[in-house]
Amino acid sequence: MKSLTFFLLLAFASTAFAHPGVGIVMDSRGNVYYTDLKHVWKLTPDGTKGIAVRNVHTHELYLDHQDNLYGEHLWYEGDATKKWGHRVWRLSANGTLSDIISARQGFLDDFDDFHFVHDRHGNMYWADRGDSSFIRKRSPGGAVTTIAGDRFRNIRWMTVSEEGTVYIIDTHDLVSVSSNGVVRTVARNLVERKKSYLFFNNQHAIMGLWTDSKENVYAAVSADQLVKRISPEGSVDVVARSMTPWSPTGGLVAPNGDLWLLEDASLLGVRARKVGGSHK
Repeated sequence: MKSLTFFLLLAFASTAFAHPGVGIVMDSRGNVYYTDLKHVWKLTPDGTKGIAVRNVHTHELYLDHQDNLYGEHLWYEGDATKKWGHRVWRLSANGTLSDIISARQGFLDDFDDFHFVHDRHGNMYWADRGDSSFIRKRSPGGAVTTIAGDRFRNIRWMTVSEEGTVYIIDTHDLVSVSSNGVVRTVARNLVERKKSYLFFNNQHAIMGLWTDSKENVYAAVSADQLVKRISPEGSVDVVARSMTPWSPTGGLVAPNGDLWLLEDASLLGVRARKVGGSHK
């Protein structure tokens, strides 16, 4: 029988080139969609589980107000060319799958046609990372503006409220950017251990971010196996814990207040888990 060390080394090798996905969303009918980086899965309200979109490597998901689901497919051609490629797909509410960005080389860059963070007005947001980092916004009409920049250390995952307040993880701090560009540190040092839990390094110590109807922000602190809720005033509470070998990487708050988590356990794969209600 192979040793635990062998399996841990194998898991490390498989995660050295990628981090887990954060994408988990719920449509208006209560169906939950989530990514395991191989497929996008659908979990119905009665507990039926099946593949919604096959053979797509997407870290993020976006669901619009018409229940259209969006994701990416990212691939590496191999060491011979060392080239990456991507496309962006849409699964319409009626089940039709199509590409909205056709297959092409490289990554989704700063000014591409689609990003996964939207407010309810249809504005898209993303981080332009470089020697200086900026938060950009594209309006439904296509105009691109810079709403904040040159004040960040290491922008990681981000989300946006319905009304357009952007929340980002800057290293291990939660930072907000208002619609008129005011930058505020909401909570500092959300990671308790500041070291890796299994294969979550400091870069990915905090994964998915999401909000609820009261403008609370939830952070999947994967390195500590817990989810923290941060109020608009900056108070921090632990609202969920994952048991070994699972760690949270994403989540959502359903309209009825249920808290759902996307959890990763390396070789065991990923799962979507409802952990409780009263988060309305």
